Amino acid sequence: MLLFPKDFLWGCSTSAYQVEGAWDQDGKGPSVWDVFTQIPGKINIGHDARIAADHYNRMERDVQLMADIGIRAYRFSISWSRILPQGQGKVNKMGIAFYSKLIDLLLEKDITPWPTLFHWDLPLTLQFEKDGLLNPYIVDAFTEYADVCFYYFADRIKYWLTLNEPYVYAMLGYGFGCMAPGRKSMTEPYLAAHHLLLAHAKIVQLFREKYKHINNGKISLPLNCDWREPLTYKPEDTAAAQRALDFFLGWFADPIFLGDYPESMKVRLGDRLPAFSTDEKDMVRGSADFFALNHYTTHYAEACSEGFENAVPWENGGFAEDQHVKLSSDPTWEKTEMGWNVVPYGLYKLLHWIHKRYGQPETYITENGCAFNDQLDNGCVNDHQRIEFLRGYISECHKAIGEGVKLKGYFVWSLLDNFEWMLGYSKRFGLYYVDFQTAKRIPKASAHWYCNLIKSNSVQELK
Repeated sequence: MLLFPKDFLWGCSTSAYQVEGAWDQDGKGPSVWDVFTQIPGKINIGHDARIAADHYNRMERDVQLMADIGIRAYRFSISWSRILPQGQGKVNKMGIAFYSKLIDLLLEKDITPWPTLFHWDLPLTLQFEKDGLLNPYIVDAFTEYADVCFYYFADRIKYWLTLNEPYVYAMLGYGFGCMAPGRKSMTEPYLAAHHLLLAHAKIVQLFREKYKHINNGKISLPLNCDWREPLTYKPEDTAAAQRALDFFLGWFADPIFLGDYPESMKVRLGDRLPAFSTDEKDMVRGSADFFALNHYTTHYAEACSEGFENAVPWENGGFAEDQHVKLSSDPTWEKTEMGWNVVPYGLYKLLHWIHKRYGQPETYITENGCAFNDQLDNGCVNDHQRIEFLRGYISECHKAIGEGVKLKGYFVWSLLDNFEWMLGYSKRFGLYYVDFQTAKRIPKASAHWYCNLIKSNSVQELK
């Protein structure tokens, strides 16, 4: 057995829009996703998240499900429009009460709450009236919202996360248009991302000035990145893999940890990439107390010609024509139901890449998981593929720790089967199977496996 450090943190994650439902209940305002799901053809089979996993009305029982497994930390997101129905202005006290109760219940069960302020569900008013992330005004709107959350919850929160996966919201929401708000542009993703970075930095500045002392809290933002393995040892493919990581993780992590965008992005994008002022660089640099990483898969990367276009936006390749990088897969790699390659060593290599590039930061994996074709059979779900996936990736985490990487915790995505954005309810990531007709929760075999892992603080070594 591979034993983890005594204080290693084992958790699970969800997001508000994917599990809560109650889309207009108790004073909640609409978000961009509430409208996006109503556009014909945007969501698989016309699904929406009006009910989702009904976590809003089943929150107490869901906290008990976490306690049953032995979860030590729960990463959830706060719905902005449940707190501020218009995005700004009047506070919805029923929304405050919901999250306050959730936090208290978690603490009663000795589960550390890890709230995320924003997981893509922008209040609709800010999109309609302020043009969403394309307007620099959004930075102040984010900060006002964060101030409300800090005011009501900071006394009980030790770890905060600001903006989940800004890459996805910028690139898939403003570049490929397959996620809300559904815009397609070769320029807008870089502007949207720039404003997200400034919003994150200003939120952190506010937190450190007004709220950090209350609970000696820490704050960061979860950045997603898949590993890019050079297809060959040729210098041009090695450079392509590095460039792909620059355009994926470096886009956000470099300004925060190093002070500016990667040089490769500045050279290739020119004036399509906004520039930070000196004061903005100073505000953004150092605006993370730890590195929060979401990781799912790996691709090969090779240099490609000018005319190549990436045909699968959710493979997170970004604009290949900006990078001149082509992605591919080894035909022997197993794939999840998302079509994502199962390559555990990719996480190990990425952890080392982060450790070296960003000055050996303390790191938490805030999402890692998989979707498989889970079937309910006589009241049970034998998801052995998920168990093997988790065992493989967690084993690579142990290996990285043994080699000096400062990995402090791991969160499974996800606690529950949920609404998987444009794919609706067709993909199941949960440790608990959800019957979306009745909202009944059934622990999968992986839930029992994860429970045993947490109890022993170890994982069986791969042969």
